[in-house]
Amino acid sequence: MTVPNTPPEPARADAPAEPGAVPDPFAPPPVSDQEPPAGLPAAPPEVEHRVPAELRIGAGVVLVCLLVGLAMAGLWAWLAPKVPLVVDGDRILYVDPEGEQRAGADAVFVLIGLGAGILTALGAFLVTRKRGGGISVALGLAIGGLLGSYGAWKLGRRLGPSDNLIGEARRVGNGGHFDASIDLGALGALLVWPMAAMVVLLALSAAFGKREEDPPPYWGVPAGTYGDPAGQAPADGPVSASEDRKQG
Repeated sequence: MTVPNTPPEPARADAPAEPGAVPDPFAPPPVSDQEPPAGLPAAPPEVEHRVPAELRIGAGVVLVCLLVGLAMAGLWAWLAPKVPLVVDGDRILYVDPEGEQRAGADAVFVLIGLGAGILTALGAFLVTRKRGGGISVALGLAIGGLLGSYGAWKLGRRLGPSDNLIGEARRVGNGGHFDASIDLGALGALLVWPMAAMVVLLALSAAFGKREEDPPPYWGVPAGTYGDPAGQAPADGPVSASEDRKQG
């Protein structure tokens, strides 16, 4: 016995169709575990499979930046202007008290860091362009550029003239000349490399980065994909009033 005004039980998708039954045009499509519905993008890969790849790429970018930092240290120690000193009795004096060698050393470091930032960003973009870059590339360039600049500063000081002024003055003797050690007067120069890398990477990604196709809107799905009644008119369905008048 059925209670009055009880809605009919919805038909199950996996229930066998009765012979001669008219298909419901508004029934939802069957759900498949293997393939996504037509017209929709595939499901994104699992996060746990992407994390190791991102870590490897980021670590690789940092390692390359450290290697470039070694070359940067050698270039800075070679190209930075030296500060000449002279021994006068028990004093060590500047040969050119108004010289700009200290500022010149900072400028050379900034220019080399700018070139290193452009070079590493361009290389990282070209290598990872097919996979669409990723946050690991940006983080690798930022961290690697900062570590590379810091390493180039510390190593460049060791590769340049000695910072032991007393020992150098005793070595050259009274009236002798030697060069002071190179150093950075403005530590903000360490940020030039990572900042330049970020700007170049952003510009390259915006101009030449991989473009992903936008999924079609829900109203642009082909007819019949989600049980659209278009093209699925029932054979024995009800006849509209207009058709009834035409037949009459």
